[in-house]
Amino acid sequence: MEDRVALNEALFREVNERLTDVLAPSPNQRIDFLCECGDEGCTELITLTQWQYEDLRGDPRLSVVVYGHATLAVEHVVAIGDGYQIVRKHPIDRNLAKQTDPRSREPRRQRPSEAPGVYT
Repeated sequence: MEDRVALNEALFREVNERLTDVLAPSPNQRIDFLCECGDEGCTELITLTQWQYEDLRGDPRLSVVVYGHATLAVEHVVAIGDGYQIVRKHPIDRNLAKQTDPRSREPRRQRPSEAPGVYT
């Protein structure tokens, strides 16, 4: 089950990454991102600024999920925002999260300078 959850989360991260590529938003622009939870049928949206998303995606173990969508068997909540949670994979699931990270296949992106770096 844990592998399926992690792969579903990876798919949603990939979609969100492509969304930022297509939109090319400014750092403070608010964007509706897909919930990156492990439920393959989830289509709920989370509104974040570009710099908030860039900040959390600086760590491939982190994902953003709608509040209450965390799968506690494979991740734990590290931060709570307005209607969402930032979750970090448990050590055993981190390798799969890193292997499926869309940013591991491309050059490292620069975070906008105003990103606070609160999730590390």
